[in-house]
Amino acid sequence: MTTEIEENVLYGSRICEHGRQRYSCKECGGKGICEHGRVRSACKECGGGSICDHGRVRSKCKDCGGGSLCQHGRIKSACTECDGTRISEHGGWVRSQICEHGKVKGYCKDCGGSQYCEHGRQRKTCKDCGGSQVCEHGRLKSQCKDCGGSQICEHGKHRSKCKDCGGSEICEHGRQRYSCKECGGSGICEHGRVRSKCKDCGGSQICEHGRVRSKCKDCGGSQICEHGKLKTNCAKCNPCPHGKLKYSCVECTPCPHGKLKRNCKECKAERAGKTAYITTNSV
Repeated sequence: MTTEIEENVLYGSRICEHGRQRYSCKECGGKGICEHGRVRSACKECGGGSICDHGRVRSKCKDCGGGSLCQHGRIKSACTECDGTRISEHGGWVRSQICEHGKVKGYCKDCGGSQYCEHGRQRKTCKDCGGSQVCEHGRLKSQCKDCGGSQICEHGKHRSKCKDCGGSEICEHGRQRYSCKECGGSGICEHGRVRSKCKDCGGSQICEHGRVRSKCKDCGGSQICEHGKLKTNCAKCNPCPHGKLKYSCVECTPCPHGKLKRNCKECKAERAGKTAYITTNSV
């Protein structure tokens, strides 16, 4: 029987200088990493052995009855109904993966989960940390049009949110199910507003000044430009060829009467007349 030292001499150390298995380390150019920078067996483009006929990782595919899924259709280690337990490779039970907050320990901010970086984001999706799921354009790889992300459909939209594709997040009313009042979407609060933007509910997007955080000057919101205006309303940030905001420029968006289309009384009267005619005839 060989010792660990003898194994390293015979077969070479399996752990690289980065603290990973040499075989699957990108920085070391491990043999288990394909030309696309993924684990070879789990790469769709390489036809990895772990990918099933449905284009998913076989062990996590519901249609294939993946071994990593519990009776509730979730990953065994992350299922609160199963108490977050799973069978280890040795056939024994490993300790619970669910923390006291009801989340997977590694993904719980309150517990200081290992999957969260110093910026308070998931490490793999953090731009500042150069997360593995962030592309060269600074977007999530799967959601980047320029990279041909897997979640982008042929219409250039998120597949699950595309009406033309019949996206899974689109309800029968043609809206996102999450924010549809008629469907009782989970994103709608008891006041009939989007939960995250509701002041009465203390929505997550409401800042300490009582405004939407991204549009708050005092908070330095992400939608506020360097000129102190909303980026979409700033002529310096989004000028038309005439040096004005495009939707406020008569030359860029003129109506038949030579006025700004959205401010033209004649156009509004015509639209109102058409609406009244349609309503009268439909009764």
